[in-house]
Amino acid sequence: SVLCSAILSSYLLGERLNLLGKLGCMLSLVGSTVMVIHAPEDEEVTTLDEMSSKLKEPGFLAYAAILLAVCFLLIFYLAPRYGRSNILIYLTICSVIGAFSVSSVKGLGIAIKGFFAGQPVLQHPLTWILVITLVTSITTQINYLNKSLDIFNTSLVFPIYYVLFTTIVITTSIILFKEWVTMTVVDIIGTVCGFLTIILGVFLLHAFKDMDISLGNLRQVLQSGEQAPVTRDDKNILIEVDNSSIAPEDKPKVFMIYT
Repeated sequence: SVLCSAILSSYLLGERLNLLGKLGCMLSLVGSTVMVIHAPEDEEVTTLDEMSSKLKEPGFLAYAAILLAVCFLLIFYLAPRYGRSNILIYLTICSVIGAFSVSSVKGLGIAIKGFFAGQPVLQHPLTWILVITLVTSITTQINYLNKSLDIFNTSLVFPIYYVLFTTIVITTSIILFKEWVTMTVVDIIGTVCGFLTIILGVFLLHAFKDMDISLGNLRQVLQSGEQAPVTRDDKNILIEVDNSSIAPEDKPKVFMIYT
């Protein structure tokens, strides 16, 4: 998804992804892959009653409350003020909500298996709670993902969203099913290293997105020691801020002639 979106947005939408952005995509994929490899397997949950007992545990309830508080803070306070200038606002909302959507899909998968096995899953209140949660979370994710795509570069949106979403989902799974109890030291080190690799990839992808760096001019940029020229994206117009250090008499003057 990350690589295809970066390539297709470059060819179809004319959006550019420089050398550091491509390197950031690869590092993000590598870090996410390392995290998934070292993540423990899911604890076996076969019935809705078992799923309900997992969801009612204090640790997961506290974690869900923190996610909801962060989500509400982002939606009602930060998004109206900084959503159109900071790419992480909308994508963090999508990723945090993704924790609830993935948990709902897990529970509904158990409910569907129970339905075909002849269990009275339609009478279980958790089934309908999961359906409402899934519809609400997916609708919210689509809404803010579309807002992010309308404003920011597609080749930046999908890699960052992929990294944030994967990290939140793995964390939710570890807390919900208590997978950290069975993790070995090697798995813990691998998960931490994967997460640090993800952070490095996102930094390269986001911090240098406006620099015109490619394999063709890389040697020239390194030899000159000058800053690479800035590429102005059509979705991110850079506003030149007036330099206050210039004395008023040095600024150009405008004369208006009335007739």
